[in-house]
Amino acid sequence: MAFLPRALAFPVGCTVLIGLAVGPSARSQGVASLGRSPRSSPLAETDLPRPAIQFEDIAESAGLDFRHVAGEPTGKRYILEVTGSGVALFDFDVDGLTDILLVNARPWILSEGEQWPTSRLFRNLGSLRFEDVTEAVGLASTGWGQGACVGDYDNDGFDDLLVTRYGPDLLYRNDGGKRFREVTAEAGLPTSGRRWGTGCAFIDYDRDGNLDLVVANYVDLDLDRTPEPGQSNFCRYKGLAVLCGPRGLPGESTILYRNSGSGRFEDISVTGGVGSAVDRYGLGVLTLDADGDGWTDVYVAADSTPSMLFRNDGGERFEEVGLLSGTALNENGQEQAGMGVSAADFNRDGRLDIVKTNFSDDVPSLYRNDGRGFFTDVSYRAGLGVHTNYLGWGVGFIDIDHDGWKDIFMVNSHVYPSIDQLESASPYRQSKLVYWNIRNGAFIDVSEGSGPGVSSPSSARGAAFGDLNNDGSLEIVVNNLDAAPNLLRNTSPPGNWLLLDLMGTTSNRSAVGAQVELEAGGATQIDEVRSGGSYLSQNDSRLHFGLGEETQATRARVRWPSGLQESFGPLQAGTVAILTEGEGVSE
Repeated sequence: MAFLPRALAFPVGCTVLIGLAVGPSARSQGVASLGRSPRSSPLAETDLPRPAIQFEDIAESAGLDFRHVAGEPTGKRYILEVTGSGVALFDFDVDGLTDILLVNARPWILSEGEQWPTSRLFRNLGSLRFEDVTEAVGLASTGWGQGACVGDYDNDGFDDLLVTRYGPDLLYRNDGGKRFREVTAEAGLPTSGRRWGTGCAFIDYDRDGNLDLVVANYVDLDLDRTPEPGQSNFCRYKGLAVLCGPRGLPGESTILYRNSGSGRFEDISVTGGVGSAVDRYGLGVLTLDADGDGWTDVYVAADSTPSMLFRNDGGERFEEVGLLSGTALNENGQEQAGMGVSAADFNRDGRLDIVKTNFSDDVPSLYRNDGRGFFTDVSYRAGLGVHTNYLGWGVGFIDIDHDGWKDIFMVNSHVYPSIDQLESASPYRQSKLVYWNIRNGAFIDVSEGSGPGVSSPSSARGAAFGDLNNDGSLEIVVNNLDAAPNLLRNTSPPGNWLLLDLMGTTSNRSAVGAQVELEAGGATQIDEVRSGGSYLSQNDSRLHFGLGEETQATRARVRWPSGLQESFGPLQAGTVAILTEGEGVSE
């Protein structure tokens, strides 16, 4: 199915608005925080009984001995100090238990006797207990770490790791689940320069069985030339002198690296089409088949500039169609300060939709996929317009109550620690948000009463979602700026569920890009295996499905990146099912 006509062809009656940016410096000067928006949706009402959702923070008892560090904790002078870092959830040693990587940045200077902080890898011991194995596996590097994404780029059965940074990104090859070897130079990636990598994803864009790389970049930041807080109009917020940016600083572009299959990558950003969108402030990276044509597309949430949707033109190159598709701006044609991103078929119409977190004095974006690659901003009608005081970062579509409908979980915090001087409704540390899917195209905010893991405020940035103890309920790991992390355990009443772990053979080993249609009880759910996502983070790549009252799924139909389509099943609820390419029934 074609994504978009080559000409500028919009649906009849469509109005396209191109507005000014609504990022923090352009939209929020002197604007009072409203708290709740008057534009509540009549759809966000239901007679369904509210689920008993409860989250508790068990990071300390689980052994996550970690503290994030980024410059000065309160006197932030540069934007580099406030973007925070991500989380990666992946089974690095292939023992069936998902491990945790918490990415770290660095201070400007060290006090006497201190050591430079590093990112930390925590091995899963089972029963939600973890041990720090960073030194033992060779991941104890320092620097301005930002994000992380995971994929088996050499198809040896062990997931490899990319850590994005201010400065050269780092590629780590997983040597048999025992140790990581830093192979940035060996793989042909840059080893010098000050480029600021943020979100990333492994992606087999040309479906040749080898995972390629896409990396977003934020600001062309020269610390020697960056103005001091309060020095220009771009360095003030509601009367406060704050760090400068991103407005007023040069933007960047997205990078596409093609995997040659010999262990090396080639930068094909220009010929591959992603380098065409310049001067953008790229953050969250999301891969999805936006138009259902079998080729994986890339969506990049941008801060204070139009977000980007790169349409995959049959594995040959990408075309940036954010504006044409309806995903670049909000419904009023305005730019937003986009942060984190996630995809799911929230209304179960067989098409993948997009949720994006934004700055405060705004609301999250929910883009409904209308087919043929066109999206509609339904944020207000879907019930996400009830708050304007939250500033969102990590986000995920997850089925919290296992009813077969994807809910939304967001983590929040303001950018500027000094915001608390204003005593506004948008403080620096903020609570999380839980939006429950009420199955009519809308959500209800059920954050209140969802447990201390939701209500306790934090300086959240990256967030990743995954089943850390294989009990069917997804945990959430949050990397907090200049603070200890959260590990949120879902203690809600259990329901019926299924986890699918896909393995490619002809396709890439990680099965990145594979799409699953799961049939249970006469209903169909879809999802895709993807790398990256949320805000600078990597979710558990296994696909989680709630089954409601059903005790089994009738069939799982898999469309592999190789083009093979086959089915598996029936599959019993309460299991982790491994689906291997070529072992199902061909269709």
